Amino acid sequence: MPICIICNLKHMQHLGHKLSVSWYQHSSWWPYLLLPLAMLFFLIIQIRRWVYKIKCSDQFNVPIIVVGNITVGGTGKTPLVIYLAELLTAQGYHPGIISRGYKAENKRSQTITKNSDPLLVGDEALLLAIRTNCPVVINRDRTAAAKALLANYHCDVIISDDGLQHYALARDIEIAVIDGTRRFGNGFLLPAGPLREPVKRLATVDFIVANGTNTVDEFSMKLGINKLYNLQQPNLTLDLTTLKGKMVHAVAGIGNPERFFMLLRSMGLNIVPHAFADHYAFKASDVDFQDEFMVIMTEKDAVKAKKFNNKNLWCLPITAELPVKFDHDLLTQLEKCIKNK
Repeated sequence: MPICIICNLKHMQHLGHKLSVSWYQHSSWWPYLLLPLAMLFFLIIQIRRWVYKIKCSDQFNVPIIVVGNITVGGTGKTPLVIYLAELLTAQGYHPGIISRGYKAENKRSQTITKNSDPLLVGDEALLLAIRTNCPVVINRDRTAAAKALLANYHCDVIISDDGLQHYALARDIEIAVIDGTRRFGNGFLLPAGPLREPVKRLATVDFIVANGTNTVDEFSMKLGINKLYNLQQPNLTLDLTTLKGKMVHAVAGIGNPERFFMLLRSMGLNIVPHAFADHYAFKASDVDFQDEFMVIMTEKDAVKAKKFNNKNLWCLPITAELPVKFDHDLLTQLEKCIKNK
């Protein structure tokens, strides 16, 4: 790749990072310059929703649960999808998962296996397949993904990873995940702010889950910490509490890397943070820091780094934790949906 192209890519990434940071700094003024574009974006949203109100979406004979958000960047959708799949499985359901498959190259519906290449199918889709043992099908067209899932697997409920704004897909239950700390930033729509849709959209969803601090109308989702495991030797595990006071490298290529860094700091670790773009395609050199310090990665990043010959790489799995009332309310509504099918 020519040097000039590499420089331009790095420059664009820097501008994108600067813009996203400004969305959550209420003292920042220059997002106001983008308000005319945000107004145009709002108009497009309204027209699109109006079109799908008069255009019938494809209906399915099984309930569809859509998990999404109204902001760009990471809010914790993937841990919640895993939680839902495990909850439904424990209740005797046979859930299947559909996803866009971030940067997936295949434009047709594709079933994800534990041996799929994350660079081809997307890191989140692969992680879902590994963690849930449920069938996972990806397609940019989530309706097509749902059809392929039902054609090839015996599923009685479908979970859509993301897709809150994918109105072509019929849905029975909507769950919106929000960042309990950053919330909605400056409250502006893209590109002046982080919002994909106005905040009032939350009034139409069935459940609001806040990753962290919640308000009265929201369910709080906490992230439980599991034992670290070594990427070269997965059977080699370590309790994170044993690393208190020690220096480690922390690597995160997720929507909000700082959340991961804060988690490690809260456990008493002295970290050297290394933030990468969301869904970053890691190379071995990116995580080789030429020292003996442990390198702790998120689980989403680890699926792309397990092939590296680096004994210092460790993964920290995260498990979503929600109140019993959420489980009860969700299962109750799901039963009503099934009866109405």
